Amino acid sequence: MKIEFTKMHGLGNDFIVVNAIKESFLSALGSDELSRLSAHLCNRRFAIGADQLLLLCPSERADFRMRIFNADGSEVEMCGNGIRCLARYIWDRGLSEKEVLEIETLAGIIRPEVRNGLVRVDMGMPEFSPERIPVDIKETDRAVLPETSVFIKYPLEVEGQVFDITCLSMGNPHCVIVVDDVDNFPVSYYGPMIENRQIFPRKTNVEFVEILNDKEIDMRVWERGAGETMACGTGASAAAVATSLIGSTGREVTVHLLGGDLFIEWAENGHIYMAGPAVTVFDGVIDVEVDG
Repeated sequence: MKIEFTKMHGLGNDFIVVNAIKESFLSALGSDELSRLSAHLCNRRFAIGADQLLLLCPSERADFRMRIFNADGSEVEMCGNGIRCLARYIWDRGLSEKEVLEIETLAGIIRPEVRNGLVRVDMGMPEFSPERIPVDIKETDRAVLPETSVFIKYPLEVEGQVFDITCLSMGNPHCVIVVDDVDNFPVSYYGPMIENRQIFPRKTNVEFVEILNDKEIDMRVWERGAGETMACGTGASAAAVATSLIGSTGREVTVHLLGGDLFIEWAENGHIYMAGPAVTVFDGVIDVEVDG
């Protein structure tokens, strides 16, 4: 079966975008088949290669629906860089003339728009309750858990190293850790251990952050199901919120990632706004074997 696709990236966080409205046979596939398809297509040695597969699907609640599958085949709720790319894909192909799109995701309806040449996305409001992140309180040390049960600078021991973690959800789970020298920090060592800790029942994305000043941070990210990536939009949003909560930054932060910069604003209405680029690399067709 031949599938038309577009390779895109947001600051080096790269995606295979497939129009599942046009490639309608994909709608007949179950989640297990789509997971296997994503794991195959995202393989950098034997297929196209990407961090994630993005499917543009019809929606009964919004203009479109986005399904997101990681390189390991797991389906996730939301991807900030991914939704910018999907919005750019929609506009570039004339699939909508709306200036502000409504895109349904597992994290809710997200609204991207173009502003000053960048794609700006209303990421919604951060969520701090353990049940919604989620964080399993039963797996925590209650002696050091604040009475509010909000995970701000909670001490987490990993291999003898104690990290102060700040946890929140941006439609998907995040664990933000401030470090002194992010460039030389062993992200690939600690990232998977924290991602898979029992206190995170759905695993977690892990952001390692170095604070430069009250308006700028450097960040590297270990993404759940994908490993270290060049950039993460929800992760940058979570990092900006976390560093603001602990008093290290204000509510407007430039996040410097391996792939470039994202601009995050935590507005007075409580919503997080993320702005950054979305780039088309090439279009192609690949022949794959699919079930269904």
